[in-house]
Amino acid sequence: QVQLVESGGGLVQPGESLRLSCVASGFTFSRCTMNWYRQAPGKERELFAAITSAGGPTNYADSVKGRFTISRDNAKNTVYLQMTSLKPEDTAVYYCNAVKIGWARIDYWGQGTQVTVSS
Repeated sequence: QVQLVESGGGLVQPGESLRLSCVASGFTFSRCTMNWYRQAPGKERELFAAITSAGGPTNYADSVKGRFTISRDNAKNTVYLQMTSLKPEDTAVYYCNAVKIGWARIDYWGQGTQVTVSS
């Protein structure tokens, strides 16, 4: 059974930090590119961070570049998102996504974790 389980979300004040984790099971994690998406109320889901199966290179949207860091531990089947200098506009549901490329593209999704940045 394929599962992606995010954790680490919560309510923080502007300028604070959070670390999200996403634990994968049921598929070959080490062969997948891992992405973080987020979706704010009334907005489309946005891809903002990506990491290759080998752990690099990484890519970031301009909105999070320099503040967020994506990393992974293939031995633990886990991808992380370190978020610093959080802003109210970072408030969203955060999803991890695994992409497996073979004969066809297969996407796996987590259930999401809420991050709220508010004073």
